[in-house]
Amino acid sequence: MKIGLGLPVEDPAALLDWAQRADTGPFSTIGLLDRLVFDNPEPLITLANLAGVTSRIRLQTEVLLAPHHNTALLAKQTATLDRLTGGRFTLGVGVGVREDDCRAAGIDIRQRGRRLDEQMARLRLAWSGKPYDEGVGPIGPAPATPGGPEVLFGGFVPAALDRVGRFGDGFLGAGVPPRIMSGLFRHVETSWQTHGRSGRPRLLAQANAVLGPDATVDRARGNLLDYYGFTGHADTMIEGLLTTPDAIREAVEGYTDIGADEVMLYCWTSDADQIDRFADALKL
Repeated sequence: MKIGLGLPVEDPAALLDWAQRADTGPFSTIGLLDRLVFDNPEPLITLANLAGVTSRIRLQTEVLLAPHHNTALLAKQTATLDRLTGGRFTLGVGVGVREDDCRAAGIDIRQRGRRLDEQMARLRLAWSGKPYDEGVGPIGPAPATPGGPEVLFGGFVPAALDRVGRFGDGFLGAGVPPRIMSGLFRHVETSWQTHGRSGRPRLLAQANAVLGPDATVDRARGNLLDYYGFTGHADTMIEGLLTTPDAIREAVEGYTDIGADEVMLYCWTSDADQIDRFADALKL
């Protein structure tokens, strides 16, 4: 089982240490979330920086809120990042749910799903090296990965899950236990078959986790509350936070049993010693 780490966003300066320690350890991926109206580092810029201090580990957005981005520029940024990392980049994408983010980006929140569908067609076109539009040439550089970087979709509603079969390489499910995630995985697999895709989609599960002294755990809970407070369900997210080695091992086993190819442990505090604690807990 591959185990990745979702990087904490409270202290951008700490991320170089996180990335280097994860790269020399047993972890498969490091990921960064995306928000506009929040105190987080911009993920593509940050991952490009982290690419320079790593050599093995994959770098992933989870998830980039693509509708907030200019599509042509996003095609260039993501191809560049894939090229710079030698194909180690995974583009996790979603539509987001925050109205303030959409207002800041100048988009209609009601049209963000349609916009993402249009963007995916354009991104695939750009990554193929074909002219971007009538009278417009190709957008380079060519990505290291033929056809463009790996694309994972996040989300919960049927339209989001169906995008995996239409445009993607896999699915990133976040914040729900295995018994609920199983239904999402099965929906994605059905979409994959419906759209005549060969092989199978890659399935990732993300769980919020923290290991450490009380101060580290309390800090993680506070950061979760800040991030999810707008939903009105922050208490549920805090209750689902995995805080012991046994809980983390049980969750990883549960996700594995329902078909996950990788589990991302999302971290909410910059205590980098958690990297070693996670590895010890999972005997990696």
